[in-house]
Amino acid sequence: MSRSSLILAIPLLLLGACDRAADAPAQPGAREVVATPAGTVVRSFAGTPLPAMQFTDPAGKVLDLAAQDGPVLINLWATWCAPCVVEMPQLDALPGAMEGELRVITISQDVRGADVVTPFFAQKGFARLEPWLDPDAQMSARFSPEGLLPLTILFDAQGREVLRVTGAYEWDSAEAIAMIRAM
Repeated sequence: MSRSSLILAIPLLLLGACDRAADAPAQPGAREVVATPAGTVVRSFAGTPLPAMQFTDPAGKVLDLAAQDGPVLINLWATWCAPCVVEMPQLDALPGAMEGELRVITISQDVRGADVVTPFFAQKGFARLEPWLDPDAQMSARFSPEGLLPLTILFDAQGREVLRVTGAYEWDSAEAIAMIRAM
């Protein structure tokens, strides 16, 4: 079989492996993905608990999400994600604008981890953000199986999800600050 034939055959084999007809119901337990415009505030996951997961920074310091107290805004991002890069300075400014009312935790989903995150943080000079790493994308797999970034989730002081936003959002805006304070 020629290389061209093989390249054409692979997609056909993958399509043929589909386990249901287009009009058949999804498998039991499957989550239906509903497209939401980027930057839309979604509250349909409200009440989801903050996961008991741990992450490290480039120096090996451990962050235990389950041990967080007070409101927490968790942002899943990557250095290769253009909207993520735009949001990072806004997320860095947010805790200062909220005068200690909120902790912002950014967790990189970069596969290369510290190799790309450390120079990115050094170049940007963030004052309040810490470079937490999730090179296996565990958090993304749990909260965004579709792998969409950036994903930002607000958890209340009891560790329950209040809202989430997939895609770019102006986190240092008066609207965002009011929304967070209204939780």
